[in-house]
Amino acid sequence: MSKLSRILSLVLALTLIVSFAAFAGADQLEDIKARGYIVIATEGDWSPWTYRDETTKELTGYDIEIGKAIAEYLGVEARFAETKFDAILAGIDSKRFDIACNGIGITEERAQKYDFSTPYAFTRKVLVVRIDNDSIKSFEDLKGKKTANTSASTYAALGEKYGAEVVGVDTLANTIQLVIQRRVDATINSQVTINDYFTEHPDAPLKVVAETEGDLVVIPVRKGDDSATLLAAINEVLEMMREDGRLSELSMRFFNGLDLSRDSAEAAEETEAAAE
Repeated sequence: MSKLSRILSLVLALTLIVSFAAFAGADQLEDIKARGYIVIATEGDWSPWTYRDETTKELTGYDIEIGKAIAEYLGVEARFAETKFDAILAGIDSKRFDIACNGIGITEERAQKYDFSTPYAFTRKVLVVRIDNDSIKSFEDLKGKKTANTSASTYAALGEKYGAEVVGVDTLANTIQLVIQRRVDATINSQVTINDYFTEHPDAPLKVVAETEGDLVVIPVRKGDDSATLLAAINEVLEMMREDGRLSELSMRFFNGLDLSRDSAEAAEETEAAAE
């Protein structure tokens, strides 16, 4: 190898080392601030968490307002990326999205791949069937039955846990129609989402037959040191919103007077106490 070739090889090697070091030390929060916007994954059709206003056609909902507040605190633009639920976490993995604001719950499987913010809401899962269905009165009755739920959701996982065959759907509207048409036996969903649906459709031939104890709702980020400062900033703004009452105000606004943020704080304290 000539002297010039050796020099070029050395320069290339050093370039790769520096590039790798820069990548390894990359800070997600710094990257977000440098580009001037944060990409937030959300479904956009799951009222009252994330949906489009019928009049303005603008995205709104509890999660949307949380996302806007985070972006404002970071001093950047909030860019919401509407996508199917089962693509949200995959998009965080592939770095298409920075975070997700979409009523995300904590599971052991997710905890292996993502870090979570402090809880900003506390909700229950409910089991919904047709009003004339008397064969399902509890989650245990789902064995051998069909449920309709978004793939990769905690709702689908709960149905499978109780022995149900889960039919994948994309939207709440599709879910409800499958139950009403008797194409599935039941669905599991967020209590506040179902309450919101009943408020808009009081004559829907459906009923709630069971509910869980409750779930903490969090914002997931990619696991790793590069996301640590972003997660810390998210926790800071959530705590500020809790203290100044904005979380409570938003919750009561979107959840028909229910303060799910207060429950989330209490539930988080109970969880921490139980772990000690």
